Amino acid sequence: MLSTGDTAPTFSATLGTSDHEDFDLADHLGDGPVVLAFFPGAFTPPCTNEMVELQKHYEAFQDADATILGVSADSPFSQGAFREEHGLEFDLVSDTSGDAIRQFDLEIDIPDLGLFGVANRAVVVVDEDGTVVHTWVADDPTNEPDYEELLDAVHAA
Repeated sequence: MLSTGDTAPTFSATLGTSDHEDFDLADHLGDGPVVLAFFPGAFTPPCTNEMVELQKHYEAFQDADATILGVSADSPFSQGAFREEHGLEFDLVSDTSGDAIRQFDLEIDIPDLGLFGVANRAVVVVDEDGTVVHTWVADDPTNEPDYEELLDAVHAA
């Protein structure tokens, strides 16, 4: 896992939208902090809880000029349906190749759920210059981050 002060790797993937647009993290740097919320799988209860909670705080993140991006190995189709079903206003990034998940050293297997090579639940806050300013990684992928602590990290970025 990356540490505070590391340079975040940039990566390309696909957005989980109906248009399956290309995504490049580098395009989002320089406009304020970026919150990368890695999650194991769309439509699972803990992931749903986390994404819905981030949506509840969406306005506070916007007030801090932060961009929230959910990142998982789910297909763009699955993420698009997940985003629509839960009214998520922020983008979900479909890392089906697992490149970003591996670059951030977050790859795990959850055999009980039949999930292999997915992202552990983690949040990385990257400042405008691409430097990691905050990290949180779940000891157990059913745990969620402290959202107020996350907002504090964004304000400090």
